[in-house]
Amino acid sequence: MEDFPKYERICKKNDIQSLFEQGTGFSCYPYRVVYLYRPAGEQPVTCRLLLSVSKKRFHHAFKRNRVKRLIRESWRKNKSQLYEMCRQHTISVDVALIYTATVIHSYEEMHHKTAKAINEIIHRHEKEIQATH
Repeated sequence: MEDFPKYERICKKNDIQSLFEQGTGFSCYPYRVVYLYRPAGEQPVTCRLLLSVSKKRFHHAFKRNRVKRLIRESWRKNKSQLYEMCRQHTISVDVALIYTATVIHSYEEMHHKTAKAINEIIHRHEKEIQATH
């Protein structure tokens, strides 16, 4: 699963609104992460992503686009762990990655931090499951 198709992006206003209203968040520099688990039900398991890079921090569009490209690529490389967890528990997850840093980090650092954020989401879900049992 090494691609990033359209169905893995959160585009609808209602989906974005419910993610931020009902979702849980944490900080993992350079990201603010908000996530929401959804029962998979009839649909196949999906891990959807929403990216946000502030115009206040990066005034030029080419810098914002560069950051988004780096994040998308690091997400694409790291999402398999999240998909594995979702398949085990037959859930889907929506994730918003809000870039909070004021500088553009290297790809290696973004890759590492994205992996850390995904592992934190997985860890929090496992902790939640243990608390209910």
